[in-house]
Amino acid sequence: MNAEKLIGQFLGKGAGFGKGAATGGILGLLLGSKKGRKMAGGTLKYAGLAAAGVMAWKAYQGWQQGRSPGQAAPATEADLQQLDPRFSPLAAAANGEPFQLSLMRAMIGAAKADGHVDAAEQQRIFEQVEQLGLAADEKALVFDMLSAPVSLGDIVASARGPEQAAELYLASRLVIDPDQAAEQAYLEALAHRLQLPAELVTHLESQARQGMA
Repeated sequence: MNAEKLIGQFLGKGAGFGKGAATGGILGLLLGSKKGRKMAGGTLKYAGLAAAGVMAWKAYQGWQQGRSPGQAAPATEADLQQLDPRFSPLAAAANGEPFQLSLMRAMIGAAKADGHVDAAEQQRIFEQVEQLGLAADEKALVFDMLSAPVSLGDIVASARGPEQAAELYLASRLVIDPDQAAEQAYLEALAHRLQLPAELVTHLESQARQGMA
């Protein structure tokens, strides 16, 4: 079974907000192991990568239309039904891989930004992934992504246009704790490498804060 099919299976293609599938649980483990946090807002709640796409789209719309970030409405499940295809995690990335894989890599890279996910912590995550009910090949794919070094250059190179760049930033921001200097520095470096306008970053930050509330 190829990687794209596997990713589609454990992401739960077509699943709406709050229908976590396995990936919601995996990302929740990664965040929870690190900060005791989770994507648990009323609209997110382990929605996985679909949430990042909708939130990035809402932020991008607000930026293009010149709205104030403070006036932005949070993403909702209804927005998922109208999602601009350029923000779909099912699209292809610039490097040819499924963009949903690029998003997962970005989130894992962000989670490792402060060096907190060490070998012992990673082993604990592996043990919990074993309990998620994934098939052997699905677990192997997840373990590979969690084990492999994450290059900021690879994350940036996967962005096809400013829409995917915004989504990669938003997905990373959901994992980052901006109060930690090392993580904030990582996020700033990512925004710079993705060439995101400062005003757009502010809109993305607003959506992330609302989603994590």
